[in-house]
Amino acid sequence: MVSRKVKVKNPTGLHLRPAGFLCEEAEKFQCSVQFRFKDTMANAKSVLSVLGACVKSGDEIELICDGVDEQQALDTLVADFESGLGEG
Repeated sequence: MVSRKVKVKNPTGLHLRPAGFLCEEAEKFQCSVQFRFKDTMANAKSVLSVLGACVKSGDEIELICDGVDEQQALDTLVADFESGLGEG
């Protein structure tokens, strides 16, 4: 299991478009991909789970990847967050 904290840079937070982008990216990996936000754990491969976390711009989440390709998944998703999840 590997994890890293990232800051959400999208002006409107994880709304439908960036949430969909995040899920598409997470689905490319075999490992489980989740994130912790406040007291909530969300499945990054589920749009409804991501939207349900209510993550706003400027919030910090902890990405958690666990499985065979966990490091590659974490590195890719951190880069995606840093580039604005398809909106930057």
